[in-house]
Amino acid sequence: MPNFELEDEYQDLVDTVRAFADEVIAPVSARHDEEHSFPYEIVSQMGEMGLFGLPFPEEYGGMGGDYFALALALEEIARVDQSVAITLEAGVSLGAMPVYRFGTDEQKEKWLPALAAGEKLAGFGLTESEAGSDAGGTRTKAELVDGEWVINGTKEFITNSGTDITQHVTVTAVTGTSEREDGSVKKEISTIVVPAGTPGFTAEPAYSKVGWNASDTHPLTLKDVRVPEGNLLGVRGRGYANFLSILDEGRVAIAALATGAAQGCVEESVRYAKERHQFGRNIGSYQAIQFKIARMQARAHTARLAYYKAASKMLAGKPFKSEAAIAKMVAGEAAMDNARDATQVFGGYGFMNEFRVSRHYRDSKILEVGEGTTEVQLMLIARELGL
Repeated sequence: MPNFELEDEYQDLVDTVRAFADEVIAPVSARHDEEHSFPYEIVSQMGEMGLFGLPFPEEYGGMGGDYFALALALEEIARVDQSVAITLEAGVSLGAMPVYRFGTDEQKEKWLPALAAGEKLAGFGLTESEAGSDAGGTRTKAELVDGEWVINGTKEFITNSGTDITQHVTVTAVTGTSEREDGSVKKEISTIVVPAGTPGFTAEPAYSKVGWNASDTHPLTLKDVRVPEGNLLGVRGRGYANFLSILDEGRVAIAALATGAAQGCVEESVRYAKERHQFGRNIGSYQAIQFKIARMQARAHTARLAYYKAASKMLAGKPFKSEAAIAKMVAGEAAMDNARDATQVFGGYGFMNEFRVSRHYRDSKILEVGEGTTEVQLMLIARELGL
């Protein structure tokens, strides 16, 4: 029989991060959300704890752990603040992980230590106005001129791209074309590291978002940006394929984050149901509220099992694309459904931004969209079934 109990090392991590989330992150979450301010002090402390280095080897400044450890940390943080959780998730899975997976030894030594220490952040520039799930829509171009890549284009919705500690953004760009047998044009898409501060590379004003207000998200403009030829990350022409593998891993992390959000809604609802009195009794004594919260707990539990299964297959080196898609879809929907039900439990107070469930309500919708929509997950699952 499979054992779903966490090993002591993992449990110690969970306990440590949970205490940090409750005692350090939660007290300042509402302020950062209201001010739309980036929580630099929290990021610094997470760096000192080694959270940004969890899945990386010690030789690059990491903690020598694995991706499941990162997922567990994300779940605990997302209970109280999704903005902080997505900063960690994107910083590791989208920022540092491509360098670790596909970088040369020289690139790893140059860029990974500061990212693993949480001293710097990185982002991944894939999405454009007409490209994201459809790589063929990529319009950003990079031309090799005199030993330098000259890049022109725009990117949308890029996390961790405009902070004071952003180290670089890895961008996808068309580096060539070829003709298919049917006469159509096939784009060669590669990934290139663009350091923050490079002339012509501009993080435009931050978006006004529905949620995740304390995370950093910008559109990017690249105008005649020049970087060394050696900033090509991975094999030329394999940029999008490599990123798809990064996304599979990232979906496990996003599923963990969404599970944390779903669980946070349960915990807040249980607390409130015991405190709030109507008609002479606390509302938790009414079966209607009990059943609503019970269903919320069932969703969080199911989401956790889903991402645990995906993570176990990933760490075992087995194919996990379908399991990652299932986990991402199930957990994202659980977070959104639980946020809606928690808001209902809180009544009018659930509509007030000072309460955590209202932030979960605003924050959770993106979990059904970002890093692959629910529809994309369904498509991936269907493909794995041979349809």
